[in-house]
Amino acid sequence: MSQSKQPAILLLADGHIFHGFSFGSTGTATGEICFNTGMTGYQEVFTDPSYAGQILVMNNVHIGNYGVKSADVESSSVKIRGLIARNLEEQFSRLQAEGDLNEYLKANHIVAIEDIDTRALVAHIRTKGAMNCIISTEEPAITKLKEALAKVPDMDGLELASTVSTTEEYELGDKNALLKVAVLDLGIKQHILQCLVSRGAHVRVHPAKTSFQRLKEFNPGGYFISNGPGDPSAMPYAITTVKAILQDNKPVFGICLGHQLLALANDIPTFKMHHGHRGLNHPVKNIITGQCEITTQNHGFGVDPEAVRKHPNVEITHVNLNDDSIEGIRLKDRPAFSVQYHPESTPGPHDSRYLFDRFIEMMNAN
Repeated sequence: MSQSKQPAILLLADGHIFHGFSFGSTGTATGEICFNTGMTGYQEVFTDPSYAGQILVMNNVHIGNYGVKSADVESSSVKIRGLIARNLEEQFSRLQAEGDLNEYLKANHIVAIEDIDTRALVAHIRTKGAMNCIISTEEPAITKLKEALAKVPDMDGLELASTVSTTEEYELGDKNALLKVAVLDLGIKQHILQCLVSRGAHVRVHPAKTSFQRLKEFNPGGYFISNGPGDPSAMPYAITTVKAILQDNKPVFGICLGHQLLALANDIPTFKMHHGHRGLNHPVKNIITGQCEITTQNHGFGVDPEAVRKHPNVEITHVNLNDDSIEGIRLKDRPAFSVQYHPESTPGPHDSRYLFDRFIEMMNAN
């Protein structure tokens, strides 16, 4: 726990108030509240672009106890808007750590609040659903906080992918590699790219609003549609691009937001989930093989299960064993598939990394 003991306030959109203490930067932060159940990997979680626009509750009791390290990131900066925890630790035990969490959050201008009963808060979110919230270390007046919170846009209908995507193209891997992958970056995690490059692929990463014509100029053997934040239905530009990609009849692999966009490109609607799935221990069944996987997840939207089951050209490949939500699909008439979860699994178990192998095999066979 921080030694400063500066008071801080957390206000939810439904009027619930939590009092705690400041950690990280001082100030005010707003966004949609969500929670992650993972016990480790907090730095990878904080830097995941899919968390853009959100204030995160870390449900483990101690966060920061192994410090921070530059290698443990998924993007160039922290992407959450704010952080809520029970105990945020400045003291750390890992010898390889390069600094403490408090200074790391300050350097990234992240407002955080600690000494919150996160078990009660998470139980409340699970009951009432995702909603906007505000954290402040500078404004004690609840009426003013409510006024500020009322101006925060809802995640439903919000386009955020273009705000976290790369602004310029870049390439990774051996340029002489036989396999080339055109990546549409909607907020991609670095370990996804590493999983492709480590399997021998040469990738070119493109900004979110890149046209299909530009993607095709790379002459790729396959296309990858990345994860990212926000409402997929608010991204008509990306839906149009994915439809064009499918017409090229080359292997396509989508993860998380990419999964939702593949569904939308086939006229399968998406929906805002009650409180989403975020953590590294979600059980998923591969209904093609009958095997189960423990998966890493981070999403607040899903694809309509009834629309998937009725679609003549889309097959369900994976389902969530907790709530039967759709976790994977594939097209019957072309080499395209996607999963809702994160097979790069940072943090998390590596049960699902075979999906990258499958994508490479599809490109080799095409």
